[in-house]
Amino acid sequence: MPVRIEVTPQDLMASRFAISPLIETMHAQWMLAGRVRPGPHGGWVERWRGTYERLVRRHPMLRAAAAVSGNLGAGNVNFIAPPPTTVDVTFEEELAAMRATPLAQAHADVERVLALRPPVTGWVRDLLLGPEVVERFAEAYEALWSQILVHDWPRLRAILQRDVAHRAGRLAAYGWRAALEDLSPRVRWRRGGHIELRMLSGREESARLGGRGLLFLPSAFMTTIATYLEEPWPYALLYPARGLAAAPPRPDADLSLLIGRSRARILAELAEPATTTQLAALLGQSPGTTGEHVAALRRTGLITGTRVGRGVLYTRTPLGDALING
Repeated sequence: MPVRIEVTPQDLMASRFAISPLIETMHAQWMLAGRVRPGPHGGWVERWRGTYERLVRRHPMLRAAAAVSGNLGAGNVNFIAPPPTTVDVTFEEELAAMRATPLAQAHADVERVLALRPPVTGWVRDLLLGPEVVERFAEAYEALWSQILVHDWPRLRAILQRDVAHRAGRLAAYGWRAALEDLSPRVRWRRGGHIELRMLSGREESARLGGRGLLFLPSAFMTTIATYLEEPWPYALLYPARGLAAAPPRPDADLSLLIGRSRARILAELAEPATTTQLAALLGQSPGTTGEHVAALRRTGLITGTRVGRGVLYTRTPLGDALING
């Protein structure tokens, strides 16, 4: 039997999307450790493998984490990755929330998971149930973030932000079915008001949102879906973000000659809306340089901008569509 999440009309309005740098750091660690298939990140894993191995030697908690994190089904501690509170929470804010975990809570979380897992070696148990377990996890993830993840985060964050904009818009405009239909082959919306998920672990579970809504968390490093259906977490669904496996769009060579390669690439990227900051991250340019190209495309009527919150979201005009499509 699959996992079933029952929803009500009130859950549609209460659901939200968020991006978690700390959770992404945890997921990246699973991939760097060889516990998750790299998929489209094969080149990225090879590039950072040496750095990661040096970090493991300095931070043995990265090895010990395998006993309590990244296991299919039951067997994962929660305190090392608290739920994000906003769409764009910073890594530093999340790390501070992790460090604030009371030691008794962390030990109870670890003991719960160890009771479900095969016995671990003595040094692993001593580290996980030691007086500095929270700080050791924090130091290990902080090192992973500052020495590996931070270099690629602008590009990954842009991909995650575009996924959120796409899926949140579909959820608000068209409801559950539209938001879930391309999320994963393992996720289905069923008549009668419930989400059906077929998990790799094969576990059976049911949950009722009861008006609290669902927290959607796109991930750049997840290759399948995962759920958080336990207190004190809000009920959450983690899923692979769109566009990770796709190659960057390649505009027509003649169009690049006509308007320049960068502007042609921006026009191609705007098959989906994006901000200047997101475009800069995707193109590997400075925001100032990208802003100049965006301004030129806007002046010539090829793109248009709509203010959303504090930013401006750009999209192609019909003229831009005609030009990019030949």
